Amino acid sequence: MNAERDLSPLTPGVVRALTDKLYEKRKVAALEIEKLVREFVAQNNTTQIKHVIQILSQEFALSQHPHSRKGGLIGLAACSIALGKDSGLYLKELIEPVLTCFNDADSRLRYYACEALYNIVKVARGSVLPHFNVLFDGLSKLAADPDPNVKSGSELLDRLLKDIVTESNQFDLVGFIPLLRERIYSNNQYARQFIISWILVLESVPDINLLDYLPEILDGLFQILGDNSKEIRKMCEVALGEFLKEIKKNPSSVKFAEMANILVIHCQAADDLIQLTAMCWMREFIQLAGRVMLPYSSGILTAVLPCLSYDDRKKNIKEVANVCNQSLMKLVIPEDDEMDEAKPSMTIPAEPTSEESLSRPETVTAGESQNELDVTLNQPLFFPCSCERIQVTLNLDGIVQVLDYHLSDTSIGMMTRIAVLKWLYHLYIKTPRKMFRHTDSLFPILLRTLSDESDEVILKDLELLAEIASSPAGQTEEGHGPSDGSDVRPGPVELHVPARPGQLSSSSTKGLECSPSTPTMNSYFYKFMINLLKRFSTERKLLETRGAFIIRQLCLLLNAENIFHSMADILLREEDLKFASTMVHTLNTILLTSSELFQLRNQLKDLKTPESRNLFCCLYRSWCHNPVTTVSLCFLTQNYKHAYDLIQKFGDLEVTVDFLTEVDKLVQLIECPIFTYLRLQLLDVKNNPYLIKALYGLLMLLPQSSAFQLLSHRLQCVPNPELMQTTDNTKPSTSFKRTAASNIDYTELLQHFEKVQNKHLEARHQRAGRAEQLDRRVVL
Repeated sequence: MNAERDLSPLTPGVVRALTDKLYEKRKVAALEIEKLVREFVAQNNTTQIKHVIQILSQEFALSQHPHSRKGGLIGLAACSIALGKDSGLYLKELIEPVLTCFNDADSRLRYYACEALYNIVKVARGSVLPHFNVLFDGLSKLAADPDPNVKSGSELLDRLLKDIVTESNQFDLVGFIPLLRERIYSNNQYARQFIISWILVLESVPDINLLDYLPEILDGLFQILGDNSKEIRKMCEVALGEFLKEIKKNPSSVKFAEMANILVIHCQAADDLIQLTAMCWMREFIQLAGRVMLPYSSGILTAVLPCLSYDDRKKNIKEVANVCNQSLMKLVIPEDDEMDEAKPSMTIPAEPTSEESLSRPETVTAGESQNELDVTLNQPLFFPCSCERIQVTLNLDGIVQVLDYHLSDTSIGMMTRIAVLKWLYHLYIKTPRKMFRHTDSLFPILLRTLSDESDEVILKDLELLAEIASSPAGQTEEGHGPSDGSDVRPGPVELHVPARPGQLSSSSTKGLECSPSTPTMNSYFYKFMINLLKRFSTERKLLETRGAFIIRQLCLLLNAENIFHSMADILLREEDLKFASTMVHTLNTILLTSSELFQLRNQLKDLKTPESRNLFCCLYRSWCHNPVTTVSLCFLTQNYKHAYDLIQKFGDLEVTVDFLTEVDKLVQLIECPIFTYLRLQLLDVKNNPYLIKALYGLLMLLPQSSAFQLLSHRLQCVPNPELMQTTDNTKPSTSFKRTAASNIDYTELLQHFEKVQNKHLEARHQRAGRAEQLDRRVVL
């Protein structure tokens, strides 16, 4: 700079001193400028004051010469000191050139700029608040400065500015939030530390309600929580903790809906601290906001459900996620099944799908979601500190989609699958009418879940299927049942009910659907039975390992008579005769041995009612697929003469090893407690001759084996009829026990047995023929 240039009112000596490389000379020049400006202030000469500031700014602070810039900075600080309380009138002119020097390449210059601005702010105090944003912006950059001296200077200035904001009640929070929202996404550790420190300060000021603007910065806070620095993570934890305390104190003023999506995203974070913190926030939101959170249920479930299968390494997250899941489930109420979605409503921002992600909360708008949910003003929502009431419409589509996805995912953990099934069961209980719209799409996956490795999962699955099969909402009136051909959905499992064949009597058909002794099942009950048997047929391992378990549980959950009646009815038309025989054997074993079937066995034992006789006939027709099980059914129902007639027909059957094995098992069963009454009837030889004949018939079928010896010893215990004579003629004879069942056509049943066995014989011959042809091809 040319020292001779006219820069009045600055003297040439002052100008030369300001551009000197020595700090002491520049300081002397600054004192002269301070004296000069004080004189102008005393004279109220604002024109000269502005002129001096302009010269120091344009000719010095913004000069190309580094020493001139240093002189300009100390000169501007001197002006501010001289102006005192009047410096507020010239702050814009004083601050702008100093902030420009914050970007200088020379670290010494940046330090002097900090020093100058510190003096300016110290004098102006509260007057600098209108310029807070530019000061904050400049400081946020210096917070990440590589030079320790510059960083130290910026920290002094930062503390001063915080003190001013804390003691002032004129801070413009609305104008500051956009800048804070922008800066909070900085990746620099020092900048993040600077941001968090300011958030903590603003939170501590009673007159500043930062909670209103929390949705603007919450996403950024969670990102900072994942910083590598432990100190920064701790500071961010403290800030989030303070916000959560405020939320608990004043829930009625919190914008829960605007922050729900942000929490959903961070509840799925890979960082454990972020995930745990977000999950804790989600727990509090659900408990405080109540049904306001329902529109975000699918997103919340997407985040929460996988956490339920975490191991002990993430035990804390798992426990909080479980609370979230339980609390959210309680928000669904029966009224959700009746709400009219067409009512005028207030819109809540739609939740993101599992495939969407949030980078900024403000990017979610009503027009961007097809599943937007409406909120109306009638349904109560409880706030501990408020009487505010709103109504939320539950959207099941998104929830069911998420539940379906997690149940279909084979890699998902057991506890998650159980939680999904509990959710579906809960929804069918609370909102059956709406849920049955999704049943056709859910049905195949629920059937596949029966093959799960976990017994607990299978139990929950059976509970759900039983609820679907017995719910009144599943009747065909609404057009979702099997008779509604217009709503048939193609899929791997057909859900149609086949037409009943003419070979069944009308009484048998009627007994399945509306037997007076059993509760009426809905249209999905028969679908379930059909597809369960179909699954047993295609997945024999499931039948072998879990078949009995599944059927026994169903008999507890539903009506055992309905289960056996429907399965027998379906098996009667089964084309795979080998499977039909295996299935009948399984059902018979369950019927004879399971404690769950005690009542049904007693019902069949006496055949006193038309319903029990109808059930016997239905079971008998299907049991004919397996000769030995047919005999055991006759033993159970005390049809001993017919059992004897059947055994007489065994001479015409092909006696195989499997056949003899089943006879062996029947002999073992006769010795079990189930047939105690049968063994006691052996004492009444006169009135039970066909029982003894039937047992001798079985004995004649058996080879010399342990079963033969067992049955032989039992028959040796049968007393001599003459020794059992009694003079008591008043005792009713058991020979009249079957009078109630006299309307059963046993001749027709015997003919049906022969017909079925002929089919089995023909099928075996065909299988043998095919096997022989295959062997010949192999030889050739």
